[in-house]
Amino acid sequence: MTDAPQVAAPRSPGHTAATPDTPRRARAAAAGAGARGVPGWLWAVPPVAVLALVFLYPLALVVQQSLTPENGVNGGGAFGAYASVFRSHAFRGALGTTVWLAAGATAGCLVLGFALALIIAFVPFPGARAVAKFIDVFLSFPSFLITLALLFIYGTVGMANGLWTGVTGAVDGPFHFLTTPWGVLLAEITYFTPFVMRPLLAAFSQLETAQLEVASSLGAKPARIIRRVILPEALPALAAGGSLVLVMCLNEFGIVLFTGAKDVTTLPMLVYGKAILESDYPAACVVAVVNISMSLGLFGLYRVVSKRAGA
Repeated sequence: MTDAPQVAAPRSPGHTAATPDTPRRARAAAAGAGARGVPGWLWAVPPVAVLALVFLYPLALVVQQSLTPENGVNGGGAFGAYASVFRSHAFRGALGTTVWLAAGATAGCLVLGFALALIIAFVPFPGARAVAKFIDVFLSFPSFLITLALLFIYGTVGMANGLWTGVTGAVDGPFHFLTTPWGVLLAEITYFTPFVMRPLLAAFSQLETAQLEVASSLGAKPARIIRRVILPEALPALAAGGSLVLVMCLNEFGIVLFTGAKDVTTLPMLVYGKAILESDYPAACVVAVVNISMSLGLFGLYRVVSKRAGA
């Protein structure tokens, strides 16, 4: 004799079975209803308020200080401080030094970063993956740390000069370039090259290896493959990394300060000198506004170029 099948009791149309997730779903539904009841613009108030308090308000004070009429020279009005700063030899020299250092460091980072990224991505060697991971860690290093490392090697009392004096018996070593513009350029290229390599490695990881194999099977030499296959794919990454390096070099302060290059004055160093050493705050604000304007202009140019390039 078999047991009769059990038949579930009929449920009313409005009845819903209770599950363990019922309270959680109810709370989520209530939260969603509350969120839908809040105007969308209200959610933007907290981040905009924080941004205005932390960034926009101090920036407005800097611009206001540079435009204060009583800071004008010989009744020059609100732009008297600008006219005075633009006429000064110190500002023109700092502007030229900043531009050529930033341009030279960017060019060096692009060439060196492209070459190193090619080796890591396409030349198999033990530890390539570890080197690529180290680049991510290197990006978190402060700039003055790299400068101190170069000072330990090439400084006046560094390892290279110490080895030279120990071998030759000379009183002083031959390496003194770190306190020159070339030393600052070397330090910036050393520090900022990984910022170019990181987007390049990401772009190379998405490159179809079949294209390289086809080009190689057709008899193309490595230089031609790099020029015709790899380089076009890497142009957006080069543009992104190069523009980032250019803006960062334009605003770099720690490397110039820690190299001890007294004859190298960039716009950030001029702001520091005017504000801290000379207590000339209107002139410091003028130089700061010029530096910010250049950075924003470069960023806007990068956005336009990247859109056209499809980056």
